[in-house]
Amino acid sequence: MVAAMALPASRIDLNLFRVMVAVYEHGGISGAARHLHLSQPAVSHALTRLRRAWGDPLFVRQGNRMLPTELTRRVIGEVQAHLRGLQTLMGQADTFDPATLDMTLRLGMRDVLEAITLPPLMARLAEVAPRARLASVRVAHDAMAQALTQGEVDLVIDRQRRVGAAIKGMHLADESLAVIMRQGHPLAGADLDLSAYLRCQHVMVSLQPDQPDPLQAVWAALGQGPRDVILRCQHYFAAANVVAHSDTLLTLPRTYAQELTRALPLRVCPLPVVVPPLGIWMYWHADRDTDPVHAWLRESLRQGVYASMGLLPPC
Repeated sequence: MVAAMALPASRIDLNLFRVMVAVYEHGGISGAARHLHLSQPAVSHALTRLRRAWGDPLFVRQGNRMLPTELTRRVIGEVQAHLRGLQTLMGQADTFDPATLDMTLRLGMRDVLEAITLPPLMARLAEVAPRARLASVRVAHDAMAQALTQGEVDLVIDRQRRVGAAIKGMHLADESLAVIMRQGHPLAGADLDLSAYLRCQHVMVSLQPDQPDPLQAVWAALGQGPRDVILRCQHYFAAANVVAHSDTLLTLPRTYAQELTRALPLRVCPLPVVVPPLGIWMYWHADRDTDPVHAWLRESLRQGVYASMGLLPPC
């Protein structure tokens, strides 16, 4: 049974129990705030009220996490069960109007996916959720599960990754590779073949200076040596700007290559070798699966990806 509280039960706001469970499940105030669509000060204030109500600290900070006290560990299961019961009863009355959404939604993605997904997504938000705001942040591959669990981001868009049971994923689309060169490049007047491609100098985008060529296995399987990569950039737009003013080539996702031609004098060619397509995936934490705000965000982003790539969403 749940232990007696320091304040009468009639004076307890039931929403405080949601805060208690969120802090427990997400390991901290920031993750709980993201999950509950509240500000961090609001969660901190609720936690103060909870501590006063229970007459116990409930959570103690250790590093970046809030660890439950003995009392919290003893009662949390019963609190979670009662909340699930209430949520089941209220589920059918749970509605969400995007026009009322007034918060910042955080998406984890790289610059290529920003260019592909953000323009149609922002257009949709302007139409149906004008007070919503977006923040795009970079999330390291090995930190994705932690960022989603702690509520640092709402969604992550990335290539296919191995994830645990707590992380859900959805395959959005497959992207092919293309090559860009400047308009007026010596090879611009003919179809680009593999021998001409490999004779050229290349720009490559990588976050680490010693990162291997991601297409090296392709060249090895064809009995070819490595590409002549003379420049490594951190961002595709910077790399494309170099290509627009030199005879170098840049290999990148097709949709982003086409977007770059709107801003720079570039020509897009198919990559002259068959490689597996790049899968674009969307990831989120399992406990957000039935959240109506989150479900709306996932669907909006899914439609944005299809619109930017000229695809029809599956039924």
